[in-house]
Amino acid sequence: MDTKTIDYQKERKAYYSVLIGLLLLTAVTFVQPHLFMTHSTFVAQMAIAVVKAWLIIMYYMHLKGDKLIGTMGLFSLIIVGTFFVIVIGFDVANFQFGDESYITTPNPITGAEHAAAPAHH
Repeated sequence: MDTKTIDYQKERKAYYSVLIGLLLLTAVTFVQPHLFMTHSTFVAQMAIAVVKAWLIIMYYMHLKGDKLIGTMGLFSLIIVGTFFVIVIGFDVANFQFGDESYITTPNPITGAEHAAAPAHH
């Protein structure tokens, strides 16, 4: 019979390290839009969220040593990411309301300019 001894002090230290890492990443989430990567906040926030989710899944859900789940998770991530890129690519290429959108309009008319603009009736 194979018995395995567990060093609980080492395990506790690992959990506290992960907790401190999660708290630091949460703090970075709040200060990131003001300090760095200000033009790509969405990408930075999603990257932080993915790292936090991975830490929670691997350590607090005890999936750190399970290779099959890690492989299937990576495979699922690749499939979902591929379909996401394809769908967004088609959506951006076929965007039909560009002239009506407030997001894609280069110079929206606001305030005083709106009063001076001719009416389109």
